[in-house]
Amino acid sequence: MPEVKFEVDVDSPPDDQPGANPFNRWHPDIPAAVETEPGETVRLEALDWTGGQIGDNDNPNEVRDVDLSQVHYLAGPVHVEGAEPGDLLKVEFHDMGPLNDRSEFGFTGTFSQQNGGGFLTDHFPHAAKSIWDIDGYTVSSRHVPDVRYEGKIHPGLAGCAPSQELLREWNEREQELIDKFEEDPESIPNHPTGESEPPVANPPTTEGALMGEMDPDAAEEAARDAARTVPPREHGGNHDIKDLSIGSTVYFPVYVDGAKFAVGDFHASQGDGEITFCGAIEMAGYVDVEFDLVKDGMEKHGVDHPIFEPGHRGPHFEDYITFCGYSVTEDGEQRYIDSHTAYRRACLQAIDYLKKFGYTGQQALHILGTVPAEGRQSGVVDIPNACSTLAVPKGVFEFDISPEKLENRADRGDLVVTDDPLG
Repeated sequence: MPEVKFEVDVDSPPDDQPGANPFNRWHPDIPAAVETEPGETVRLEALDWTGGQIGDNDNPNEVRDVDLSQVHYLAGPVHVEGAEPGDLLKVEFHDMGPLNDRSEFGFTGTFSQQNGGGFLTDHFPHAAKSIWDIDGYTVSSRHVPDVRYEGKIHPGLAGCAPSQELLREWNEREQELIDKFEEDPESIPNHPTGESEPPVANPPTTEGALMGEMDPDAAEEAARDAARTVPPREHGGNHDIKDLSIGSTVYFPVYVDGAKFAVGDFHASQGDGEITFCGAIEMAGYVDVEFDLVKDGMEKHGVDHPIFEPGHRGPHFEDYITFCGYSVTEDGEQRYIDSHTAYRRACLQAIDYLKKFGYTGQQALHILGTVPAEGRQSGVVDIPNACSTLAVPKGVFEFDISPEKLENRADRGDLVVTDDPLG
């Protein structure tokens, strides 16, 4: 086993870890907590993305009331000797998994419309939770019966620190979007309008900021413009790509000396799109990573965003039920080549289909967010409709979900769902 260079205690709060504390903001001045050489393999551990706010119980209010100013908690930063701005940091994921000796469960949440929302928040405004048992790489849930499968484990979030210039660019362009939304909410395509809807972006805030091993006074100042970890950006970040699993190689642009790589937000499994927002099976986990450098790689290869080579580890499913969606809203409004709307419609078709077998809408939503479902932009040229598809693997179910087997309907219970979205 590689040396554990970043270790966590799941029973301690994020800001009181036995070793180095994790961090939950992007800023070039956060000091490295780990140092390594090209060619060295190290093990990095991370808390779940909420830092332990959600436990193995049947209380959905933990999801409803989660403090989103705190997330995500990342392992690192890792200083890679010799890394310079303009290089590509080659990161190989040799192994990863749950912290089975300390935490053997994962969770999935539908966030309240008033706190986080999600892809289908207008259809599912109330917070809900499902707990998943993790047995090696196999997952099952007392809240979603008759579903059991091998997950494709991966970190939802990985990347290198931004430069000060890149950080400034992020903040300026995201603030422009926030300002536009405040002036005219209906001018933002694909965002539901109305009171209590989720924001279009999350600007910097000192509330909940954890800046690793920075001096407290410097940390408070840096947090004023440090970027939130919620979205993906040019440096990597929160991509939530299920195929960045064991055996994958990722090339990250380097913007600061040492690269300052970080990783976290581990998922035991996830469907393409992570459509509940807290849609994967979230867990505390570890990854064994090997680093190398491609000197001047950004210019040599014309790369200013991460690129990756997926690994070949399973699971491998052969049979799917595939649902199609088009650029027409649920209200019948025609949109032009709108893949977002098309994917919504494909997901809603799949949810309605799974309800025929006895699942509730919330259960079906969590199934699509967690099983290794395959989402595709299947057509983007045939005006006016984009076509998006969602393929659900039949093998994750312990019964046949083929159309001719609709008589398999049964009472399959429900998630734990709060009936008070405001708390």
